[in-house]
Amino acid sequence: MRIYLVGGAVRDKLLGLPVADRDFVVVGAHPQDMLAQGYKPVGKDFPVFLHPKTAEEYALARTERKTAPGYHGFSFHAAPSVTLEQDLARRDLTINAMAEDEHGTLVDPYGGRRDLEDRILRHVSPAFVEDPVRILRVARFAARFAALGFGVAGDTLELMRQMVRDGEADHLVPERVWTETRKALTEPRPSSFLRVLRQAGALRVLFPEIDALYGVPQRPEYHPEVDTGIHTEQVVDMAARLAPGDDLVVFCALVHDLGKALTPADQLPRHVMHEKRGLVPLRALAARLKVPTEHLALAELVCAQHLNAHRALELRPDTLLRLLESLDALRRPARLDTFLLACEADARGREGYAEYPYPQSAYLHAAREAAAAVVARPYLDQGLQGPQIGQALRTARIEAVARIPRPEKGTESGSVAP
Repeated sequence: MRIYLVGGAVRDKLLGLPVADRDFVVVGAHPQDMLAQGYKPVGKDFPVFLHPKTAEEYALARTERKTAPGYHGFSFHAAPSVTLEQDLARRDLTINAMAEDEHGTLVDPYGGRRDLEDRILRHVSPAFVEDPVRILRVARFAARFAALGFGVAGDTLELMRQMVRDGEADHLVPERVWTETRKALTEPRPSSFLRVLRQAGALRVLFPEIDALYGVPQRPEYHPEVDTGIHTEQVVDMAARLAPGDDLVVFCALVHDLGKALTPADQLPRHVMHEKRGLVPLRALAARLKVPTEHLALAELVCAQHLNAHRALELRPDTLLRLLESLDALRRPARLDTFLLACEADARGREGYAEYPYPQSAYLHAAREAAAAVVARPYLDQGLQGPQIGQALRTARIEAVARIPRPEKGTESGSVAP
């Protein structure tokens, strides 16, 4: 029985990155051998065990065979006769198909180390086409490693295109699409996820609402990048920069402008009412992918209200209070944080605006603090009841918001046109 460290732990170690999770492959063992040594079985489809002390995963070496369309359509074979090379061959990318033995010796039958050095995401074998989830995984790894200079190999991208043409992407279940997407939104360059999917032809299949944004023009005086799809790429990258690892903020950024794809042609490049139009495609996308309720709720607020956030320095105090109330920000301040990070990403996610300040954020936070400081107790002590208390609270909160000093608004605030 031989045990090897495999996959991402080996890859990240060679890249000099922190190793978060370690997975192991066991060659030459029966399930009974693992049980006899105290390992706890957890695998349903194939033998996977947890180490009795570290709880790390140890899987028996296995091969797999395609038996039906989609990513569920596989049969697995685990036996002591399965070699390490055979186990590594079933993996998606060469950089994930390396192993290390107990002495630290690298086992690299498919050139993963060379591809790491060349910054290439390359498939291991033609069997890559058998699993449509790999389309999403390659795009996700592109988002993770784009900042290090990684790109997708041309022949791998062609295989992904072939999979889309063959309808394999149509077999992806919503839950798996969302799981991979959510992971991609936590990566440093989510734009690469979108770009690779689009290059493969998968964006229009999996995210038609986002794919429709490409080629839609915006006013160049406010959006030097012009193309709404490119703007969306810049916004998600800015969101990832402002809120690293926060998939909620980045999702809100991703879908904030869906309404621009629905602007009538005779109104272009202006997008009046795009924030309201965007709610329909947003809800369709969320329903199809079974997006979590809070993700949808915050994304709807960003979609509908991001222009009010940009105009915050111009809004009347009562309008500001209504904006805060629509976010439920007085009771749930974290919602305001998420909302404003996504709005700031929109303002700064434009060609030439990445380093501009966004004073609207500090102003709205101050307005929220001022409004939340007004409580009902003094009005109860005055003997007010029912609607009288509500009206008195509202009036006092508007007055409190009105006392917040407004920053000077100029070009440095990064105005955004509708």
